[in-house]
Amino acid sequence: MAGRFAGQAVIVTGGAGGIGLATARRFASEGARVVVADLNGDAAAKAAEAMAAEGSDALALPCDVSDEAAVEAAVAATLARCGRLDVVVNNAGAMLFKPLEQYTPADWNRILGIDLMGAVHFTRQAFLHMTGGAIVNVASVHAERTSPLVAPYAAAKAALLSLTRSAAIEGAARKIRVNAVVPGAIDTPMLWDNPNVRSGAETISPGDVGKAENVAAAIAYLASEDATFVTGTALAVDGGRLGRL
Repeated sequence: MAGRFAGQAVIVTGGAGGIGLATARRFASEGARVVVADLNGDAAAKAAEAMAAEGSDALALPCDVSDEAAVEAAVAATLARCGRLDVVVNNAGAMLFKPLEQYTPADWNRILGIDLMGAVHFTRQAFLHMTGGAIVNVASVHAERTSPLVAPYAAAKAALLSLTRSAAIEGAARKIRVNAVVPGAIDTPMLWDNPNVRSGAETISPGDVGKAENVAAAIAYLASEDATFVTGTALAVDGGRLGRL
């Protein structure tokens, strides 16, 4: 299949739904061999089967990104299947909603383990196994402007932007570019299941809600040769919402 990513191997974490699924499909449509890595193995398998039915080379891998051994195994399986690794999209994420004083150490460890350490583990593997290529981290507007009840998520996403900058500096010698996207309100279950949105505590106008495909397009750009001179940046994909918060 022809396209900007023809023959390239791309891992998308949290690739079975939402932004991750849209991203996996975008890379597949541009010729990539896509690895859908997701905690929900059944959902990952369905996503990969759907892409395969459309003529793409797609592989499903159940993966808990907070588990370093699982991440190492996912990368090893990708290399065994594809013989290469060109792009990693660190998209897997989770949220909890509690007042800050009610969060337990276990809560913090769970959210930081998925939203930050998952990207750390995959970045380490990328640095060990990739020569050239790109890493794209999916952050959030919560990294810069946040709302009540999501302290661990906001902290993890802010740290993810810092990780992006550090990895871009250290990845330069390996010719690995590292960037982040900063999505705003995106039409996914994570948005509509947010209790702040459900209760009306956080008001979102219809014009502020983007599509998962909008974020996928930005991720594909940052991973492509069109962005050869772009690294260490955070690209807002929010319809201008962050500037109005």
